[in-house]
Parts: sequence; C-alpha cells; structure tokens
Amino acid sequence: MFFALTEDQREFDGAVRGYLADRFDLDAVRTVFEDTGGDGHPASLWKAAGEQGWLAVLVPEEHDGLGLGLVEAQVIARALGAGVAPGPWRSTVLAGEALRLAGSDEQKAAWLPRFAAGEAVGAFTLRGSAPGALPAVEYGAVADVVVARSGDGLTLVQGATATPRGSHDGTTRLADLDAATGEPLPGATAEVIDELAARATVLVAADLVGIAREAITRTVAYDRERQQFGVPVGSFQAIKHALADLHVGVTMAEHAALYAAHAVDERLADAPLAVSVAKAKASDVALQATGAMIQYHGGIGYTWEHEAHFFYKRAKRLAGQWGDADAHRVRIADLTLPA
Repeated sequence: MFFALTEDQREFDGAVRGYLADRFDLDAVRTVFEDTGGDGHPASLWKAAGEQGWLAVLVPEEHDGLGLGLVEAQVIARALGAGVAPGPWRSTVLAGEALRLAGSDEQKAAWLPRFAAGEAVGAFTLRGSAPGALPAVEYGAVADVVVARSGDGLTLVQGATATPRGSHDGTTRLADLDAATGEPLPGATAEVIDELAARATVLVAADLVGIAREAITRTVAYDRERQQFGVPVGSFQAIKHALADLHVGVTMAEHAALYAAHAVDERLADAPLAVSVAKAKASDVALQATGAMIQYHGGIGYTWEHEAHFFYKRAKRLAGQWGDADAHRVRIADLTLPA
C-alpha cells in the first residue's frame, strides 16, 4: 500500500506555506518573538486562519466547518511548524475537538461555528484535576473559553483569571489560570479523553516534523553557499553524511505522523502505537535537526540575530509536550512486548 498525501492535501499544505512565506515570514515571527509583553496572537495571522479554513478543518459541516480529518489538520500543523508561526491555532482546534467529541448540542452550537470562523479563541489542557488551578495553558490569557480536565471529566471554563508565565519559546504564550467554576462536557468519558490526548499528540508531532524539515532545508541551502577552504562547506563528507542521515530521520518522522493521524481518524487497532512512534520520532529528529541547524550555520547560527534559535526553542518546548521521546518509547514497549 502506498501511503501519501492526496493532491488536495498537498494543495492545502501549499496554500498555508504560501501564505506564511508571503504574508507572515520570519521577520514577522521575530516581531512576535521579541515582544515579550505582547499576547503572541497576531491579528493578521488569525484572520487568515479563519478565512482560509485552517480553524474550520475539523469542525463538522453542520457547524460551518470543513468536516475534514486529522490527516488534513496535521498538514496545517506541519506547515505552521515549518514557519514557526505563533498564535492559538492548535489550542483552538483542540478545544473544538473536545466539544465535538464530548460537548452537548448546545455547547457545540455555541462555540464550534465561532471557532471555525476565527471569531473565538479556545484553549485546551489536561493538566491538573480541577479547573480551579490550570498551569501553563497555551494562549490561556487570550482564550474566550478553556476546555480543562476536571476530575474524570472535562469542563468548559469561561472568565478565568490569567497570570502570564514566561517561556523560552517566543512563538507561544503561556498563562496560569484561576477559575472557580465551569460547565461540564457531558460526553467526556475516559475513552474520549484518551482520544483527545492522541489527537493533541499527533498535532504536536506534525508541528515538530515541520520544524525539522525546514531546519535541514535551510541548513542544506546555506551550506551549499558557504565557502571554507575554497569549497562549499556542504561538500565536506562529515557534514553531508550527517545531513543525509537527518533527511532520512525527518522523512521517517513525517510518514509516522501522517500514519498516526490516519490511524486515529480511522480508529485502527494500532492507533495508540502509531501515535507513540510518531511522537518519539518527531521529538528526537526535531531536536537533532535544529541543533544541526545552529552548528552547521557556523558562528552566525549561535547569534540572536539569526533565526535558528526560533526553530530550536520551539522544538525544545514541543519535544516534551504530550510526552517526550523516552516516555513514548516506554509506551511502545508496553504496547508491544509480552507482559
């Protein structure tokens, strides 16, 4: 079986990447990254996410969405990772997924169309056991509504008090939330919560492989031009072999993330295994590729003025989200080895 993106999915990927290249390039990313007192939520990028269907990708058609699947969502996540794009796209998509899978009809009708159109910002967290104290919530300070873990279920929280929390990664914003009450999501079973965690893990893995692919693409381009001893640095055997190995690793992680999205959407028996394989591979290779980006750009790669640290810091943050590589390797062993 040949497994790859369809033509429509590739066009979707190209549209997102094209917008970022033309309208929100790395200079725009730097503006957000360095504005440590800002909300990290650029209006122009959010407008595009609403108008071009990035936010509507998983929202059902009856709620004004595109009704597509996790495969298409990971295409967007990968493109946003490659552009190290800031903003609450993933947090809003995951809040929408929680409502789609566990919300009441009234909750879905109230929020899903607004998420799809970019008229509301969502946040999603499974940290903690009650909505009263929610630590380090991505874009919690700008969210209109937060879906949070509450005991064995999920709660829809509005009006939380947000305290911004610093992050080494300037392409996101974190906040600690204090919310006394929330509205329960009636369909939040243990199985639904597990599926939401799997979907979140796949989207983070896709972001990481986007980061990794862009990091090695930029590094190869630079080392073809940079001269040392009268020849391109990329012609040195040690460098080109290392970059070739990274290319193989990134390609494997790309396919792992794609298959994991398919497996979760189709509820295949090996979906939990596929998710852990994807996250372990993506976490490892993103750190390797962004580290190589810094090293193989020579002295300039270590400077604040160069963009390499955007990629490395985002990879460093996401590598540990929803389980780091070691945690997922343990899970792989638990799933595959006899008891």
